[in-house]
Amino acid sequence: MVLCPPFRWSSKGGFNLTTPVKRGNPEERRETIVQLPEFLPENSRNETSTTNGNAVILKKSLTLSVDPGISSKKSSYMSIQSEKSSGSNSNFRDSDSENVDERKSSFGRKTISDLMQSNPDMRSRRKRGIIAPPIDNGKIQTDLSYEKYAKDDKSAEQIKKAIMANDFLRNIMDEDRLTAVVEAMNSLEYPAGSLMIREGESGSHLFVSAYGRFEVLKGGQVVKNFGPGEAFGELAILYKAKRFASIRCITEAKVWTLERRVFQKIMVRSGRQEQEDNIRFLSSVPLLQGIHPIELAKIADFLKREFFSAGTAVVRQGDRGDKFYIIRGGTVVVSKREEDGGDRRVGSLGRGQYFGEQALLHEDRRLATVTAMPPGVECLTLERGPFTELLGNLEELKNVRHADPRPSQQKKSSIIRSEFEYVELKDLEIIGTMGVGGFGRVELVQYKKQPERTFALKCLKKVDMVQQQQQEHAFNEKNIMMICNSRFICRLYRTFKDNKYIYFLMEPVLGGDVWTILQKQRYFPENIARFMAACVVEAFQYLHSKDIIYRDLKPENLMLDKSGYIKLVDFGFAKRLTPNSKTWTFAGTPEYVAPEIVLNKGHDRAVDCWALGVFIHELLVGKPPFRAAGGDHMKTYTLILRGIDAVTFHPRVPKSAQLLIRKLCRAVPAERLGYLKNGIADIKSHKWFLGFNWEGLREGKLKAPLIQPVTNDLDLSNFEKYPKDKLPPDETSGWDVNF
Repeated sequence: MVLCPPFRWSSKGGFNLTTPVKRGNPEERRETIVQLPEFLPENSRNETSTTNGNAVILKKSLTLSVDPGISSKKSSYMSIQSEKSSGSNSNFRDSDSENVDERKSSFGRKTISDLMQSNPDMRSRRKRGIIAPPIDNGKIQTDLSYEKYAKDDKSAEQIKKAIMANDFLRNIMDEDRLTAVVEAMNSLEYPAGSLMIREGESGSHLFVSAYGRFEVLKGGQVVKNFGPGEAFGELAILYKAKRFASIRCITEAKVWTLERRVFQKIMVRSGRQEQEDNIRFLSSVPLLQGIHPIELAKIADFLKREFFSAGTAVVRQGDRGDKFYIIRGGTVVVSKREEDGGDRRVGSLGRGQYFGEQALLHEDRRLATVTAMPPGVECLTLERGPFTELLGNLEELKNVRHADPRPSQQKKSSIIRSEFEYVELKDLEIIGTMGVGGFGRVELVQYKKQPERTFALKCLKKVDMVQQQQQEHAFNEKNIMMICNSRFICRLYRTFKDNKYIYFLMEPVLGGDVWTILQKQRYFPENIARFMAACVVEAFQYLHSKDIIYRDLKPENLMLDKSGYIKLVDFGFAKRLTPNSKTWTFAGTPEYVAPEIVLNKGHDRAVDCWALGVFIHELLVGKPPFRAAGGDHMKTYTLILRGIDAVTFHPRVPKSAQLLIRKLCRAVPAERLGYLKNGIADIKSHKWFLGFNWEGLREGKLKAPLIQPVTNDLDLSNFEKYPKDKLPPDETSGWDVNF
């Protein structure tokens, strides 16, 4: 066999490659990077991701030789990182160098958390997708235990106040989670002069200062002092993140710490417990008897928490009712108005009991007044409107049947045959580079036996994949890409391997990526944005029909073919979920992640609906709706949790598009357009797509409004130029046996 281009053997038996030079483009693309686990349980599945880089024609063809005797097997199109991301996440930016109000940019006005996560020297637009260490593999799912540390009431109160004073942390806490976090925090003591956090290192702990004096240093210069009761380092409990400041103890000091894995366990545990409680509450309601547990789980997703202070009338006799209540905590008293005008107490209700269930059937007059007793009542509420709009009526739900697949169906796996199995690595010749990244590069290659036939060949360095624990990710992406055959998804045909690389033979998409075109045009007219969004809608409908969630929609991950049609090209974050299940791993690009990902509540295909709303906004405006100035991830997540209703739309966004974006970006996943009942069909029938020719799009007969010039199948003029890469060492552990 022969080694795939772009690698030429040197006289010493290796490749002559150079490292790509970074270009000084102020509008750099958001990159998908890999968040590496500090621990790797046996059989755990690492989810990681990457982005396509831009690329170019190198007017030179090379042939390479490969180790003979290595078999080639089918594999996946795996994404390439645009920059090398080591376990330390060396270039990870959580910049707070710019604020919405530039006057606040001085160190003196920044919080400790701002300083820990801001890098004033790095103001570029490059954003990377993030995937945290997996927390939904079998071993971690079954072990959600963690150690608790005793502390006095004063310390517990200090921690609570510090957490609730933090803009981001208070958004992800409820009473149960806050109590668990306080219990799980451990104390550490430091002598005066010690450096407890070092600038440039990756962090995995949240801190709350207990006593002592501390100073914040950036570049060796003291920029701020602080004392007890400060929370900082919160980004590190979501995923591995670089510290952009050092913390030194001026005096003897003590801090409370919480490690990321413990925090993840708390969030997963509380999320599951809440869902189980909600389903149990619902199953006890006579009106809901006979509904399948899967449908009850869907109903549970609609439940919202509401708190009523003592003495507040939750419902009043005679008022119209369209909401059902389940008491989660506290007690209510039920009273009826007598003919003489007085109120007669008829009973009380406590935790797990409910009232107003007839509101799920029709808008009825309330027959009694329900009042919250001290110290207040927390209820789970369910509104009839959204419930019936997206789930249908109760009688329909009672008739839904879920048949369990037979064991033979569950285990069956079909063998995918590629139409290009005859293509061998030795028969490929490089035309030029289409993209570069930390794991390798993508080359446009020509099949020498049929010169008119070209492919995109992704070449990934095995040694880097092993060092960064990407093997399972490669298999995951392979398995997903190999089963996809859609006009709107880049095809993967087969794979090869040698001692240095694994190779993915893919469909060439030569029109360039949407992000680059968007940067040049600043924003797209409505007709172009609509066409691009429609292509993504078709891709999502196809993926969701196969129980695949994409999780990393953004212009950087979309390419234009020579007809102007959009193709999804990066499946690094894609995951196959069994029906009606969720995954808990933090995955996505910060501006595009849905609230349930930030909140660690578990997520499913509803996150793609949210991302579609963000995507439409970015196409029409030139930027996503939830982008904090300076690329500060914590502030971005706070904006996401604040919700789409807090966003002021640019005048360029037509009213119908605004309405669609708001319906896609609903805070409650179960309420998002495209998620339930009619699925993606609800999006297609929305007013913004009125008159759109969906059939013509599916058949490829609809003319695209934006077509990039592609003269032939060898044309790389829509890509940048990159020099050769550095040759990696051999990696022969054998993990790639199935490639």
